[in-house]
Amino acid sequence: MSTYLVGDIHGCFDELQSLLQQVNFDPQQDVLWLTGDLVARGPASLDVLRYVKSLGSSARLVLGNHDLHLLAVFAGITRNKPKDRLNLLLEAEDADQLINWLRRQPLLQVDDEKKLVMAHAGITPQWDIATAKRCAGEVEKVLASDSYPLFLDAMYGDMPNNWSEELSGLSRLRFISNALTRMRYCFPNGQLDMICKEPPEQATPPLKPWFTIPGPVTDEYTVIFGHWASLEGKGTPPGVIGLDTGCCWGGPLTLLRWEDKSIFSQPSNRQDVMEE
Repeated sequence: MSTYLVGDIHGCFDELQSLLQQVNFDPQQDVLWLTGDLVARGPASLDVLRYVKSLGSSARLVLGNHDLHLLAVFAGITRNKPKDRLNLLLEAEDADQLINWLRRQPLLQVDDEKKLVMAHAGITPQWDIATAKRCAGEVEKVLASDSYPLFLDAMYGDMPNNWSEELSGLSRLRFISNALTRMRYCFPNGQLDMICKEPPEQATPPLKPWFTIPGPVTDEYTVIFGHWASLEGKGTPPGVIGLDTGCCWGGPLTLLRWEDKSIFSQPSNRQDVMEE
């Protein structure tokens, strides 16, 4: 049995299949972890969702910001952007089933035996592992409930950007989802910056990539994340691994085999690289 971890797929179904063929992935024995953003921008979001759903317990995924956006589009809360290439998915006869399955997926994966944590954007240095689990569970509970459109309608926004146990209601849920699915930079005290998207060498001081600020989780666990394609999987400290290498932008799709830390990649098939 092997544990494989793959970066953001973004609808690049053919590349995913080719990558899994490289390692002879066997869902009867192996487990596939996915860093989120299964959908949008690439050509085959529908195929990706159908495939990952079909894996059942052989897939362990986390929701990314594009996955949450898809849920909001399907609920009629925000508009479908043509560049996301979601029409086939939204119009599919099994769209209801796929969306209901997707909104019941977690925002955080933790394997205490392997000391392995995965979140789409990462883990804010303001949280320990118990807080991260509890906070992720709060959003997951709402997404799985009948009131999930209320959260989806309120999740857009950059504030609050500083963690406090006193946060409550939709503001608290917005901070949690931003920290787990959108975060890139923090101030030295751990406060989130939701504006800067530049590569680290171009970021304005005092902003720092979240993974350069010491925190309780990164002290104890290896943290796997996606979301930040411009890193190209580089520049993270030991114990923090970024797997989004921008397949939907023309970069490769990257996979890590946990047991021996081998890295595999599959070149993008994209001929029409899209601008973010």
